[in-house]
Amino acid sequence: MTTDNRTTDEAAREAGVEVRPVAGYIGAEIAGVDLAAGLDDAVVAAIRAAVLRWKVVFFRGQRLDHAGHVAFARRFGPTVVLPRRGKASPPDFPEIETTADRLELGGRFGMEHDEWLRRRRHTLLRGWHCDHGARVDPPAATILRAETVPPYGGDTTWSNLAAAYAGLSAPLRQFVDGLRAEHRLGVGYQPRPGDDAYVRHLLDRQVASVHPLVRVHPETGERILYVNGYYVEQIAGLSRPESAAVLEMLLEQAVRPEYTVRFRWEPGSVAFWDNRATMHLAPSDTAHLDHPRIMHRVMLAGDVPVGVDGRASEPITGTAPGRW
Repeated sequence: MTTDNRTTDEAAREAGVEVRPVAGYIGAEIAGVDLAAGLDDAVVAAIRAAVLRWKVVFFRGQRLDHAGHVAFARRFGPTVVLPRRGKASPPDFPEIETTADRLELGGRFGMEHDEWLRRRRHTLLRGWHCDHGARVDPPAATILRAETVPPYGGDTTWSNLAAAYAGLSAPLRQFVDGLRAEHRLGVGYQPRPGDDAYVRHLLDRQVASVHPLVRVHPETGERILYVNGYYVEQIAGLSRPESAAVLEMLLEQAVRPEYTVRFRWEPGSVAFWDNRATMHLAPSDTAHLDHPRIMHRVMLAGDVPVGVDGRASEPITGTAPGRW
């Protein structure tokens, strides 16, 4: 399947759904679909085409419960079952992770949540990430459903990494096409003085892989600038100062406003994004608000990225294709 506009438009017309782009390079709202109802193949094909074309699509006013969420996700591929989830996640639906679990993490390691976030986010771009990018086979897609959101704040932002790559100059595209980078869990974490339980956690459960800096999308054939601020440790073959300078430049390119879209959540909103071609930024403007934000996500199993030169990603530690 390609991202040709005609393919997307024809699929939508045949399915009787409306795809409304919301930004120039990324993001579209899909109307006329009840995700809780049984979707026919034409609607599924239209949604798939829109995700590939616009990288993230949004649905509003949906009435999905946990079972419906999982059933919808399975129309697009095998779902991921996480071996470890927090107590906020529904025990009877192992495919679903409830994001309120993230608020528990700091407390597990003897820190307030704010301190834990502060120690993890060492740069302004640190929060930008693709889901589970340190794995050798990151998820292909994520479907996130809003249950409860604050009356203001809490928006999520996505960036189109295919557009970011295409926006580089030709000499720079040629330079980065052949590079590879190490993606590692816990990059940039600032340890606490003395014993640090989170450092011990990272060492015991380390996950790291070497990915191409430019991956070829397995469905569209697009070249993707495969960087993010959360997992990328270093570009292989470059010195640390060289790597830091190149990564900073590429990350700044990837988050240029014209390549991004920001979504205002409402209860019943659903976002479905291509985790292979985007990175996203979770909100950081709700910690001081006295309002809950409860979201549920299901991820689709992904493949091992392949670079422009045909070389696949390689695991370093703690990861193997298909094993979570």
